[in-house]
Amino acid sequence: MLHDGLYEQIINKEIDDELSATDNLTQTSGIDSAEAAKTLSEYISEVVLRGLENIKDNGGNIANQVNLANKIINTIIQETRESDFDTLSVAERAEQLFAVFEKKNNIIAFDEKAKIIRPETSIAQSSLFTGAIHEPQMYTELKKEIVSCNRIDMLL
Repeated sequence: MLHDGLYEQIINKEIDDELSATDNLTQTSGIDSAEAAKTLSEYISEVVLRGLENIKDNGGNIANQVNLANKIINTIIQETRESDFDTLSVAERAEQLFAVFEKKNNIIAFDEKAKIIRPETSIAQSSLFTGAIHEPQMYTELKKEIVSCNRIDMLL
């Protein structure tokens, strides 16, 4: 049920049905063509996330989730007729790359069991450090970032 307030979301079938059934005042606008790709991709990202979680919740495994992801990518390939998207299919091994190191002048080359120090927070996503006891501390995360990086750029 839609409540009074401000919204900024795609009108999907569910919302469209609710809007059709209400006599409340509404304000809508077409999706901005300059922002359409970003707006739609954010919406689709939420739908895909829910779909992948649903597969997991219904007893599916990572292979099932990878299969769905690759079906989505295959649909994009068919619709865009761009075969370059095929290289973006998720490999069956379902792994993430976390590091690449040169063999020379690297401790990993001498000791393959050496532990790579990585921050707990993702470097691919923004993180908010609140100072909560059970959350990673910014100072500790910065130290781990410095130890794991190959370069530091500073703006003063």
